[in-house]
Amino acid sequence: MDISIIIPLFNAKKFLERCVKSVALALKNFDGKCEIVIIDNGSTDGSYKLAEKLAKDNSLICLSKCPVAGAAAVRNFGILEAKGKYVWFVDADDEVKPNSVTSLMKKAEETTADLVMMGATRVYTDGHTDYLSAVKPEEPNYKSRFVRYGAGPWQFLIRRKWWLEHGFKFREGIIHEDMEIISSLILYTENFSAVDEPLYIYYQNDDSVLHKKKWDPHYLDIFEALEGLYKRFEVAGMVDKYRGELEWFFIWNLLIDSAKDFAKFTEGRGGFERSREMLKKYFPTWRKNKFLRQKSFKLRIRVQLNYFKK
Repeated sequence: MDISIIIPLFNAKKFLERCVKSVALALKNFDGKCEIVIIDNGSTDGSYKLAEKLAKDNSLICLSKCPVAGAAAVRNFGILEAKGKYVWFVDADDEVKPNSVTSLMKKAEETTADLVMMGATRVYTDGHTDYLSAVKPEEPNYKSRFVRYGAGPWQFLIRRKWWLEHGFKFREGIIHEDMEIISSLILYTENFSAVDEPLYIYYQNDDSVLHKKKWDPHYLDIFEALEGLYKRFEVAGMVDKYRGELEWFFIWNLLIDSAKDFAKFTEGRGGFERSREMLKKYFPTWRKNKFLRQKSFKLRIRVQLNYFKK
């Protein structure tokens, strides 16, 4: 098997058919062996029944059920279930572009890559879009950019044997599970490649776990995820080499991204204090960060204000 496309499924009935059709179209002109692995995680909205119907019409689809709840558990389960030399995680509420599989597999085989990163179109709930460019190995200091990028697992084609040999796993029981591992992957390979084209369409929808309208205690998982990421760099002996990059990654995720959730919900206000504690512990001189200093004055002021929020 050349490639396994793994689709974690949880209450995504209204998106699943769109996703599967896009994957089928992406595989239409691919001349290798492939499978579409749909893994249900306890859906209650009829998603699994729809997946069964889609499987009857497409012999490439394999259905499974993951016994453990959570996106991390499904991905860990999926990579063990998959048979492909390469795996690609595709979220059930997203789409992929036609011929994307051919482009990615061609690049992977040409470069014997462990990781192939791709560009993605991000679609916001109001319909406007932006482009998430791929980190390219020909860029100067590309590993520096990779560490501070913050990509999702769906932005990579992954050589399955390499992943398993290193014992990589998404941390189960938390959200932000991809944050805890993705930025560290580049420490374990020199066989990295990229296709800087919008091969993936990422939809930011209001139903996703990271964009809820009500407070979820799991928003505070950001602290566990970042601590786990820091420990990965410690184990690899790479904290000093990438200190500035890690520092910026913490600044962005604590004082810019997660700060929006902390401010939006009364229950989240304690997140500001925890952010201060974490930065004092790991990066006490964060204000001097070289990547922060390259940002606009407006953003730097915003970061300072969020640091002191109560």
